[in-house]
Amino acid sequence: MNTSGSPANPARRSFAQRCGVEDSARQAAVDNTIRQIKDSALELVRVSWFDLHGLAHSKALMPAAACASLRSGVSMVSTLMLKDLAGRTVYPVFEPGGTDALPGFGQANNLMLLADPSSFRRLPWADNTGWLRADPWFTDAQPVALDARRVLQRALARLHERGVDMRCGLELEFHIYRMTAGAVGSEYLDPTSRSPYEGPGKLSLIHPGHVLLNEAWLDMADEPLRIVQRTAQGLGLPLLSLEAEMGPSQVEAVFDVTDALAAADAMCLFRSAVRQALRRAGYHATFMCRPPFPDIMSSGWHLHQSLVSLNAPHANLFCREAPALGSTPRDASFSLTSLGEHYLAGLLHHASASAALCTPTINGFARFRPNALAPQAVLWGRDSRGAMLRVIGEAGDPSTRIENRIGEPAANPYLYMASQICAGLDGIDRQLAAPVATDSPYASDAVKLPSSLGEALAALQADTALTSGLGADFVRHFVRVKQAEVRRFEEAEDKEQFQRSEYFGRL
Repeated sequence: MNTSGSPANPARRSFAQRCGVEDSARQAAVDNTIRQIKDSALELVRVSWFDLHGLAHSKALMPAAACASLRSGVSMVSTLMLKDLAGRTVYPVFEPGGTDALPGFGQANNLMLLADPSSFRRLPWADNTGWLRADPWFTDAQPVALDARRVLQRALARLHERGVDMRCGLELEFHIYRMTAGAVGSEYLDPTSRSPYEGPGKLSLIHPGHVLLNEAWLDMADEPLRIVQRTAQGLGLPLLSLEAEMGPSQVEAVFDVTDALAAADAMCLFRSAVRQALRRAGYHATFMCRPPFPDIMSSGWHLHQSLVSLNAPHANLFCREAPALGSTPRDASFSLTSLGEHYLAGLLHHASASAALCTPTINGFARFRPNALAPQAVLWGRDSRGAMLRVIGEAGDPSTRIENRIGEPAANPYLYMASQICAGLDGIDRQLAAPVATDSPYASDAVKLPSSLGEALAALQADTALTSGLGADFVRHFVRVKQAEVRRFEEAEDKEQFQRSEYFGRL
């Protein structure tokens, strides 16, 4: 396939210049990355892009082609942006009018990937292999607005216009299984299956679970967790801790606070990297919320978030110096500033709609059940792990933040974070007031979160503020792709097998 990787003609503007991104800082970064590629004696460089579902797609370029592509770009078939999780294109791209709603798409035409030179890394698990993250552009050098990373960038731009930035810390639960049948073989890849990958045929646990943070279980899981550790640290990701979670073979990775875009980039890379590194060692990692086995615990992704001033990066705009006059610990104003309370109220107001982006799989909605350290209702609580939103920190605490516990580990990080910004900004703009904190997160009279992906998608379509914030064209596209997943689930005779095929191997 054409990589558009020939050296640029000095008399002709490069693709990066046509896109308007080739300033002096990028030119210096490109030169530095080219030196690293040449000096490292690399054999391959993967140019990667993360799709609507947060999954990586890559081309492996020869070093010279990779260096040239930093300015000239590399082609990618446009249908990769139009596929559901099973890899089916949901638009009739070869029919007249089939992509009229998507200007720039049609006939499986080309897009261009332009890599960010500052994203360059050596892959710790693959010999002599480099890696670059890329963004998609149309061939006329216009940005592709439907790209999930650009959705987050647009949301962040709205914050930046106000002199504000978002900071995020990540807590990610997932499952690791030992493949007893071997890393690759007939038990692992089934060529007779309609799905390209239905998951390992024979698995065993890395720890038995049912005792939280058990050190003996942590020791049992030491080998795969060391692979996770070395992979994350080798990629420069801000990993803080690894833990043996409550569920059998369930673990958790905790990441330090960074700006939102860096956190989203890190999450996408982490999930892709640990799956690859563990597979080579004979393990299967899955970020499916509820793996298809009895006696499991659901996995969640808890997103810690705060807003900070761009002018004073360490000034937490959620932290107040003292509780509001007359407030009690059940009031948001006891520890959150007015801006923080409005943001909290916005997250609550748009919870049902944002659920489609925070929990974007059919499988994930089974997690919303009582007394499971997972939310069931649209509530906030002070340091409550049963509430959807957990406010952490007291007045005067610079680490004051809001933890959203609605997310599943398979969520696209760019869309999860963008939904939070859009919901929170609507709360700020309308100066919404937060209700009092719950002390009964599983009360029967509370407003429940959506019980299915279809219900969440309907809520998203009906939410005009969130749709406007994310972009109406993007929301229509997202809903169409996810509704295809819902339809296939409804048509499946074996619902459990559908989820195993759809999620266990792919996520």
